[in-house]
Amino acid sequence: MSVQLYLASRSPRRAEFLAALGVSHAVIAADVPERPKPGQSPLDYALETATAKARAGAAHARLPIPVLGADTDVAIDGLILGKPRDAEDAVAMLMRLAGRSHQVVSAVAVVDGDRLETIWTVTDVVFGDIEVADARAYAASGEPLDKAGAYGIQGHAARWVRRIEGSYTGVVGLPLYETAELLGRFGVGTGLPRALPVSPRTQ
Repeated sequence: MSVQLYLASRSPRRAEFLAALGVSHAVIAADVPERPKPGQSPLDYALETATAKARAGAAHARLPIPVLGADTDVAIDGLILGKPRDAEDAVAMLMRLAGRSHQVVSAVAVVDGDRLETIWTVTDVVFGDIEVADARAYAASGEPLDKAGAYGIQGHAARWVRRIEGSYTGVVGLPLYETAELLGRFGVGTGLPRALPVSPRTQ
């Protein structure tokens, strides 16, 4: 199958999701600064970053095919929680999320020549209580250090998730339903999908 799409992301989770949709793709470099502006809303920031990634990838594209950029952010009390600086920062983020509801904003942008279209999801995630010792052990594992909000819902942090309202795959990093619709508008059809790499956890 010929390549249908460039993925402007090194995230293995997003690559797995595109494969699950049956979309043949190639990864392309798209390094952009990920720093929210003062007062910028989580949704505006996610859309801006996803768009910047898609456009940066398009600048390096060798084939005239669409380029997808995506960004997923965790927000609580209007504050955007990026990737933790270190294990100590990861523990601080987890304890801030403990026992509370927070939002995960996932934005997707597709660029094809002069055309740009975007979609997004906002998902409410409710955490149960987290013991400090458990947060430290999780941080020491290294799993949360490359993830916004210092956790991966598809990993060990799933045990703290009491419920979600919205897109599970959006929390992981790429909202599949919305992304499939968006790609369809660009004529990027899906082939025979593979099994999903994760299973939704909702209750």
